[in-house]
Amino acid sequence: MVESRKDIKNNPTVPGLPPLLRVPSESLQISELGFSKALAGSKTSQALGDERGYAQTRLLRFSLVVPTYNEGDNIREIVRLLTELLDGAIPNNYELIVVDDNSPDGTWEIAQVLMLEYPHLRVMRRVEERGLSTAVIRGWQAARGEILGVIDADLQHPPELLLQLLAKMDRGADLAAASRHVEGGGVSDWSIVRRVLSRGAQMLGLILLPGVVGRVSDPMSGYFLVRRECLVGKTLSPVGYKILIEVLGRGDIRWIAEAGYVFQERQAGESKVSAKQYVDYLRHLLRLRLSRWPIGRFFRFGAVGFSGVFVDMAMFYLLRTQVGLGLTTSAALASEVAIINNFLWNDSWTFADISSRQQGWSKRFKRLLKFNLVCLSGLVLNLLILNLLFNVLGVNQYVAKLIAIAAVTLWNFWINLKLSWRVTETK
Repeated sequence: MVESRKDIKNNPTVPGLPPLLRVPSESLQISELGFSKALAGSKTSQALGDERGYAQTRLLRFSLVVPTYNEGDNIREIVRLLTELLDGAIPNNYELIVVDDNSPDGTWEIAQVLMLEYPHLRVMRRVEERGLSTAVIRGWQAARGEILGVIDADLQHPPELLLQLLAKMDRGADLAAASRHVEGGGVSDWSIVRRVLSRGAQMLGLILLPGVVGRVSDPMSGYFLVRRECLVGKTLSPVGYKILIEVLGRGDIRWIAEAGYVFQERQAGESKVSAKQYVDYLRHLLRLRLSRWPIGRFFRFGAVGFSGVFVDMAMFYLLRTQVGLGLTTSAALASEVAIINNFLWNDSWTFADISSRQQGWSKRFKRLLKFNLVCLSGLVLNLLILNLLFNVLGVNQYVAKLIAIAAVTLWNFWINLKLSWRVTETK
């Protein structure tokens, strides 16, 4: 018989309980399938005997992590429901891993006792670390499944949807996410303020990380499965509670599938939604954005652009003072000379790794045309800023020119990175 919470609190080291998983201390990387480092460090095999030890080290189809903090009122029910579902779908080929952040209500102790009743259940208690996202990754590091997953313990994520997500993975998806924003999805009793904040957070993600956030309809979902091989060797660095964006941003994710669900209100325990979560979400977006920025290439592009400033300013000076052309004409011609200068340097240095695989004058000329077209938009912006500063605000024409050049440098780099060279890269 499973003991009550009171019994557990009074006697947290009940004799005969299976041992807890060791908390991995290495960097947040997922290893290939094999003997678990966390398991090896905990000496579980010796503690449980040869038969149980073999079962604990056997590779599995699916590992589901349930991160918890003060979920003592829910942990028993979520384990029961998940067990019934998975026993019917993939019996003896899955595990549940509860990762608890040393809950004051003793969630980890309750889960440890439940291991006597549910042999597929494993429990990790974290004392030094905190945070839902890192809890998920630590659980995955100790997992033995080909497919890794996460679900909340508060029953706001419907356990029965798990079978749909597994079916999508069986059909070849690299990631299957539960979504509130596709057919069959929604929220139950959210206030207008919470709905606006949720949608606003999604829009912010689309602005900062369109290539990541835009791949799923519900980037803030905390209920999803991912193929282990998509994360092997990747160093994860999540902030706060939203792990899906981190997985999408750093993993090798190709095919994504989604299934709709209605987000339910919590039935027991206290909600952990706070303003800090939204701040952490913004920090996470910015960190991912910076990590995905090609810094080295940008510095090379900037150095080339810096040389182009001198070419541009010198031509502008000559056309204005020696040839006597008008302001706009001089600026346009000077910019075109600088564009050609910058292309030659970028093609042979900044993007040399790409252009070296596209040799020949015809291909180089095509890249020049694309570079010119992309920079044309920057030139238009350059001219607008120049005329605004000089003709409207009365700024010195040379200072105005420098400001205009600086304003379009970042634009030119990003668009050229995505279009001028990247789209012609050969496979």
